[in-house]
Amino acid sequence: MQPQMKKILSLIAGWSFIVLGILGLFLPFLQGILFLLVGLIILSKHYAFAQRWLDKLRHRYPAAFDLAYKFRVRLMKRFHRGKANVADE
Repeated sequence: MQPQMKKILSLIAGWSFIVLGILGLFLPFLQGILFLLVGLIILSKHYAFAQRWLDKLRHRYPAAFDLAYKFRVRLMKRFHRGKANVADE
């Protein structure tokens, strides 16, 4: 897939999760905070404000971010079996 197309899909996914997160803050059947965090994680590669917010949250809740990082590494290993240094990505 072309890099430009990956960026567009990433932006669409990130902003979609942000919108779902905002809706989830008001609707009882959606997990608003979870969707907001996923959206911020996706958008942090493209926007400085999202990276700053994640950094603030990382300092405030370090244990949660450690668990999320370990989970991400496990997923990366599972889906990128042939690649080396998956944890460095």
